[in-house]
Amino acid sequence: MQKSGNTTPRSGNATRSSATADSHREEQLRLLLDLSNVVNSATDVGVALNKALQLMAEHLHMMRGAITLISPNSGEIRIEAAYGLKPAEARRGRYVRGEGITGRVIETGRSMYISNVSEEPLFLNRTRSRDLGKEGISFICVPIRLNDQVVGALSVDHLLVDDATLEDEMRLLTIISTLLGHAALESQGRMDEEASSPLRPRGFVGNSEVMQKVYAQIAQVAPSSTTVFLQGESGTGKELAARSIHSGSTRANKPFISLNCAALPENLIESELFGHERGAFTGANATRKGRFELANGGTLFLDEVGELSLMTQAKLLRVLQERAFERLGGMETHYVDVRFITATNRDLEKMVEEETFRRDLFYRLNVFPIFLPPLSFRPEDILPLANHFIKKYAQANGRSNVRLSLSVMDMLQRYTWPGNIRELENVMERAVLLLGREGLVLPQHLPPALHGSRAVVSTGLTPGLIRQGLSGSLQEQLDELERASITEALEFSQGQMGKAAASLGLTERIMALRMKKYGITYKAFRPVYRKGDDE
Repeated sequence: MQKSGNTTPRSGNATRSSATADSHREEQLRLLLDLSNVVNSATDVGVALNKALQLMAEHLHMMRGAITLISPNSGEIRIEAAYGLKPAEARRGRYVRGEGITGRVIETGRSMYISNVSEEPLFLNRTRSRDLGKEGISFICVPIRLNDQVVGALSVDHLLVDDATLEDEMRLLTIISTLLGHAALESQGRMDEEASSPLRPRGFVGNSEVMQKVYAQIAQVAPSSTTVFLQGESGTGKELAARSIHSGSTRANKPFISLNCAALPENLIESELFGHERGAFTGANATRKGRFELANGGTLFLDEVGELSLMTQAKLLRVLQERAFERLGGMETHYVDVRFITATNRDLEKMVEEETFRRDLFYRLNVFPIFLPPLSFRPEDILPLANHFIKKYAQANGRSNVRLSLSVMDMLQRYTWPGNIRELENVMERAVLLLGREGLVLPQHLPPALHGSRAVVSTGLTPGLIRQGLSGSLQEQLDELERASITEALEFSQGQMGKAAASLGLTERIMALRMKKYGITYKAFRPVYRKGDDE
């Protein structure tokens, strides 16, 4: 009876389940047909992509969706069409290859889904559109391909569902991404027609929200002659900001003179600022102009102004007020037309309270303050900066196709960067010098500080991240590391397989199998002898 009693409802459930499945397939087919009509009939690809996301929202009940494309020139990845995102949130959706889930999908060309984004530390939530503490969200991301080339990614937020449902929707999104391929490619070609940040001064890298504010402040103050006060930690780009302000002013064709006030002893700083007459002190064999005179008509940038003594501060205050001074040892008053930009990494307000910095001078300097954020405040800019410096030093060393491994990307993003951009630049320069033939920056190319307490090294994706197919992200990163290690061992041993295998702890047979797997030949590492080399 129990068996019979159980049989009937199962049959009924199976019938209903079959009917539901048929209805679901019909819904998917209608969606694909509607999408095809939208893409084929649209005259504006941007409108077509947004309409496609709107249709997906109606048929799939998705919470949010985004089409993210990679710039063909800069390589930056950014959201070009979105559903369920505010404009400000969409503007924050910027990545580089390999960064976050979207960057990894574009880098590897493999689809991914996350069952619960709140449990996946590699999910960046770059747009900040999700409340991960309250919302239960599943995430699907598939590459958009055309002619075997990945041009972007299609991603969808979904209410928490089981893995079977996610796999089914991921297959559907893969088909949809194929339909969007031509429109995405055409939209990709237009990405660089509009500057990614019209206000971004030359020399700056990164489009984080905090830097957008800095760019806007520079653009606002540059055309005037207002005194600017740059604040920020060492290595955040204060001198670059000062040069950008000068370049954007009416004084751009006049001198830009800079002085680091912490780099000179007290007995020389006044001579550097005001100049001196012949015989003013021992060794003053000729009249010499100071930085104020050299900057006349242009801009004077005083870095580390907090290091000036109280006496020098008083003299500087007079120049700021009257634009007048006397050289050391001289009686003649000189008048100058100079724009002042000052900078410090110290807390001048606290120094004023401690009476180690003049209050009246502080108010004169602090007319238009600009805060340069530390690198830890702008984590989304770390990888664009790293790629910029890698490219810069690779070109300087005659290298090409140098790139960061996924594990290195994770390390760079998890490090606190106490030395800010200057430290990052030095790390990238060092990495380029240590690179092997493979041209891949690996963890061993980074200094010990990035392996220490301030850095958490990630060698692969966490179990919460599930990928389509048998090859997971961890395996890909292991293959990447193994290939680079074999290449470097062969390069070091000059193509001697036995020596290279021994250095890696492998037998020659295993070494040969690994080399065959990656298409590596020892002959490429053997020295090239030319006639006359041994003569």
